[in-house]
Order: sequence, then structure tokens, then C-alpha cells
Amino acid sequence: MVSVLLTQQLQRVKDALATWKKVDDIVSKLCLSSTTEGAPTTSDCSAGKITAGLVGFLSGNFSETTWRDEYLGVNATVKKNDGGAKATSARATGLPYGVKFTGLGAWAEWPVGQQGENQLYHFANYNFTLVATVSIHNVPQEVPPIPLMGVKMNDTANTVHLGLSYKGGGKWILLCNGTKANGEHSSTLHSEADKAQYHVAIVLQNRTHGTAYVDGQRVEDAKCEWENKEDK
Repeated sequence: MVSVLLTQQLQRVKDALATWKKVDDIVSKLCLSSTTEGAPTTSDCSAGKITAGLVGFLSGNFSETTWRDEYLGVNATVKKNDGGAKATSARATGLPYGVKFTGLGAWAEWPVGQQGENQLYHFANYNFTLVATVSIHNVPQEVPPIPLMGVKMNDTANTVHLGLSYKGGGKWILLCNGTKANGEHSSTLHSEADKAQYHVAIVLQNRTHGTAYVDGQRVEDAKCEWENKEDK
């Protein structure tokens, strides 16, 4: 038999609801600030749409190796060394609205599927949208495409089933089941010299169909047929 203090548990629930409401307000303002002069639109930035179904938000709550989910869900882990000598210059720096990664070997993992029996995001095995705002300040010459974001499943090969890489010169590459999809997407909206922000997203639909977008433009014409044989 387990005894709990209901008053304390009720207060935790109230605190969590208040936090969610606060983060909803922050996210809504960020969405509006990305539109022209902050004017309301008929897109998903309209009131109530941008936060509908939103279950996690990584922003500026970062310390040491923990990047905390503002919605009190699963935290991300920031890693600054992959075990190789090439990663000795890797570092991560907290910013007001995110984290700056510098050098090879600096990255973050959001382990939404590694929660044991208490799976908060089991729906992500079937449908999800992962969105990020990124700024690319410098791309080394003559290096392979830089992995930007991706999704791995708990298979023995640790395969990137759906991912997005940046090649430089405004070119983006879609990764599908661990390999490069046919063709490349060239974004002409910004140049690297602008150090501009890109809005990127990877989307899984109905468990099997994956797509990626850069500033609203699809990367590759065809969808990625995701070989999702195992759940997270």
C-alpha cells in the first residue's frame, strides 16, 4: 500500500498547469514574431493553433549537459564529445532561446523513446512533427554533409530512419533509412553570409511516410518510406 499526500499532489498539478499556460504564451509570441511585422495570419500561427498538440519545447533552459523541456516532459542531453580526438574542440553554449553548438562532436539527444515502461510519447512511433529554428554561421570546406536533425529507433544498427543534413551553399539532404535520398534541395531564400535563421522540420505520418521541410519547402519531391519495424 502506498500513501500519498493529496494536497501536495494537487499543488503539483496546479503548478504544472500554470507552467504549461506560461509556455503556451511564450510559444505563441515566438510564432507571431516570425511573421511579417508580427501580423496575425490564417496559418498555424493563429491563436490556439500553434500550441495544439505541442508536447515538448526546448528553448533557453540549459545548464551543463541538461537541456530542459519547458513543458516538464523529457529533457534533452547535450553532448560535447563523441569519444574521438576530432571532438576536442566541441562545445555547447546556452543562449536565451536555445543552444549554440560549436565544433565537431557537439550535439544533443532528446531521448523521448527511452523512458522504460512510462512512455510519455508513444504516439511518436506513428505520427510526429519535429520543428527547429537554426542559424548556420560557418560550414567548413570539403567536409561531408553536416547532420542537422534526425530520428533514430531502437534497432541494433542505430539507424537514422529520417534525417536532415546541410551540405553548404544552401543545399539540404534528406536521409531515409540511413541513406541519402535521391537528389538535393537547394534553398535560395538566404545565403550563408546572412547567418539567417532557417525553419526546419521533419514529419512522420501514419508510421511509414516521412518528409522534411526547410522554410516551408519540401526537401525532395517524394516521401521517405520509413522502414519502422520496431517501436521505440
